[in-house]
Amino acid sequence: MLKTTTAALVLVATAGMASAAAPELTEDRVTELKKAWGEGIVNIGAVYTAEGDYEAAAREHIEKFYAYGDETVLFKPTLASEDQFRGTFDEALSYFVGGSISEDGGFAIAPYTDVRWENEGTTISGDTALAMGNYFFTTTDGSEVKVEYTFGIQQMEDGELQIVLHHSSLPYTPS
Repeated sequence: MLKTTTAALVLVATAGMASAAAPELTEDRVTELKKAWGEGIVNIGAVYTAEGDYEAAAREHIEKFYAYGDETVLFKPTLASEDQFRGTFDEALSYFVGGSISEDGGFAIAPYTDVRWENEGTTISGDTALAMGNYFFTTTDGSEVKVEYTFGIQQMEDGELQIVLHHSSLPYTPS
């Protein structure tokens, strides 16, 4: 006959609750995050074009997708040369909509009508995923701007995914 204690039952029950609370980090979830991130960039530009509160839209975007305030975020945006890295929320906001950093013209207010992804690969280790490839920003005239990206994504304690590493650059052009 198996003897169980109250403590053992609590431990088993608690372990079951923890695994049910946080969904598994999968490549599909990473793909969903990237797609939603692109839709957020399109939304910021649409709000700007409609003369709405595009700064609020950008703030919501950064809060939803980046781990500022919870983790260190390593952000190297494409169109940054004087202030190459954006380690704070306010620096990221300046990049997306212009503001506190003089070189920032507001990347996300361009506007873009779509973001298309070509993923080179995704690796997952525990609660962290790395994804790398190209993303293509469709301009209002229908042309695409190709940009190379690497995202480091972390599954937070609440199960949500947030970006902790974002590096993007324009493709190399031989001279």
